[in-house]
Amino acid sequence: MSLEALRNLGYQDINLIRLGDTVKVPPLRQISASWMFSCCDLAESYDFFIFSGNWAHYAARKHRPNLWYCHTPVRVFYDLKEDTISRQPNALLKLAASTWIKCHRRFDQRSIENIDRIVANSLNVQKRIEEAYGRSSTVIYPPVDASKFRFKEYGDFWLSVNRIYPEKRIDLQFEVFRRLPQEKLVIVGGYAKGAHAAKYHNRLIKDIPDNVKMLGAVPEEELIDLYARCRGLICTAVDEDFGLTPVEAMASGKPVVAVNEGGFKETVVHGKTGLLAQAERDDLMKAVLAISRDPASYRGACVARAKEFDREIFLERMREVIAAAQS
Repeated sequence: MSLEALRNLGYQDINLIRLGDTVKVPPLRQISASWMFSCCDLAESYDFFIFSGNWAHYAARKHRPNLWYCHTPVRVFYDLKEDTISRQPNALLKLAASTWIKCHRRFDQRSIENIDRIVANSLNVQKRIEEAYGRSSTVIYPPVDASKFRFKEYGDFWLSVNRIYPEKRIDLQFEVFRRLPQEKLVIVGGYAKGAHAAKYHNRLIKDIPDNVKMLGAVPEEELIDLYARCRGLICTAVDEDFGLTPVEAMASGKPVVAVNEGGFKETVVHGKTGLLAQAERDDLMKAVLAISRDPASYRGACVARAKEFDREIFLERMREVIAAAQS
């Protein structure tokens, strides 16, 4: 991402330092990102360092005291390792993927030894950190600016917001709404370049149900408007790290149907702000139909729940953890 793009996101008053361009082809992109962070040296410029993301913690060796806000350990190195290798189309690529994962995982674990304190973005991720690194962590949920979201109506469509990846199980959403022709679904989200996502996206667009519309990536204001007008949100991602979209929907007064997995279990209050269902067609269909009968009955609980993840709470908790780390 360019400095100009970052400033357009609201970082105009922040001193941004660009480390350079990464190689665009995976896994060279990940390797180059790791290398650039490990080589950078800003130790004399700051008193404390906060790392966020999958590759930033490689800078920890030269930058202490520090804290890592972990969204998840790199899943292809750990719980998705076997799935990643098996997805390769031939034996040579399987060997290459296995070798890269084995080598880069070793560097990943070594870099964590230089992290002073870890903050996880959910209980789900906290468990992964313990399994991957044998380290304890503090949970601080990601912030949502609840004031940005608004309610307009309970419209005639459901909303799905996610990157178009197989792990998001958009095909399962297709199955659900194909069997519910009286309901409509609008899907928002783009997909990254690369064979894994592109192949899945191309397969999806060949068989879109008549009552489903895929919009691709949309501007933030349009997304906020879709939240404001939808009937509810559906989420089907596999073992989601945390998942901001349910909180954004609830901030808009909209109930959520989500699979009973991962971070969704930490945000959606079953029966009050939506319904948690098994990751299979019929159970999700029942949940969609149940909420569609009276989505307004969830509104008050949804708005109240979203406020529990407001950015002011996040900032207060982070200040407490940073102060403790520096004492």
